Amino acid sequence: MDLPPAPGRRTFASDNWSGAHPEVLEAVSRANDGGHVPAYGADPWTAEAQRLLAEHFGEGTRAYLAFNGTGANVVGLQSLLRPFEAVVCAEGAHIDVDECGAPERFLGSKLVTVAAPGGKLTPELVAGAVTGIGDEHHVQAKVVSITQSTEVGTVYSVDEVAALAEWAHAHGLLLHLDGARIANAAAALGVDIGVFGQAVGVDVVSFGGTKNGALGAEAVLTFRDDDSTGLRFIRKQSMQLSSKMRFVAAQFVALLTDDLWLRNARHANTMALRLGLGAGRIHGVELARPVQANGVFAVLPAAVTTALQADWPFYVWEEATGVVRWMASFDTTESDVDAFLGRLTELMAELG
Repeated sequence: MDLPPAPGRRTFASDNWSGAHPEVLEAVSRANDGGHVPAYGADPWTAEAQRLLAEHFGEGTRAYLAFNGTGANVVGLQSLLRPFEAVVCAEGAHIDVDECGAPERFLGSKLVTVAAPGGKLTPELVAGAVTGIGDEHHVQAKVVSITQSTEVGTVYSVDEVAALAEWAHAHGLLLHLDGARIANAAAALGVDIGVFGQAVGVDVVSFGGTKNGALGAEAVLTFRDDDSTGLRFIRKQSMQLSSKMRFVAAQFVALLTDDLWLRNARHANTMALRLGLGAGRIHGVELARPVQANGVFAVLPAAVTTALQADWPFYVWEEATGVVRWMASFDTTESDVDAFLGRLTELMAELG
């Protein structure tokens, strides 16, 4: 649904609604002061971003910077698939629901969705979708794709990701991780972002910077041999190769220097927890699931949702059940949370 504009106000609609972190903007400005530098990633900022990503994800990490999350997912998945092969993902996965069919159009591959309680896949759930292997009449499952943190705000543990990778590899499949909010998941678990890569058997990561305070910076991380992935060519053909790459790279340099990524994610998670705890104390408000990262999912009466959205834009997640989604960002403040909760309390009281 279309949401009313809220100029100058922080909202709980999405961490995509937030601006860019000042340190990110400063980094982009400094890159702009560098005069003329080689294009298409042959610049010192890109080299530094790649070094920092490899510092977290390990030796042999190859990073291909991109513009947006959908592009990073399409590029990353294309490096793992042929058109007659399929991706197994959870029902509600971003690649299936919120990317306008881009993966299927540009990959030519089928997405096979699996009902996943709490938004998380398990080896047992995936096994039920891997059928017809070797039968030329059936699409061949090749990649398992998971989202960290998930579309419903839950977080895979390190062991859960490792178990999926182990199962996938044992059955001739590969594991892709859509890490649009990987920083929030790592902060929630108290681990480094790099544990969700080759350390647990993930083959390709779509690493998200935009929701973590960047202007528009994503990366495809592969731990496979360059010659086998074709990623240099896939990224270009997929229109995700920036000519002035230094401005994308500078954002990653900022996020990965002095743990800005972690500070931003911890803050967003803390604000979401404050919001969830406060909402749970309001009579008549039900939390749809525990708050694990920076998303809060709650059940509200339709009249309250409509009235609250007039002041604080946010999205209805499930119209049939009344589930709404509130997202905290790196710039959410305690006063934002408290003001929102105050208005919600008033509306619920009016409802009786």
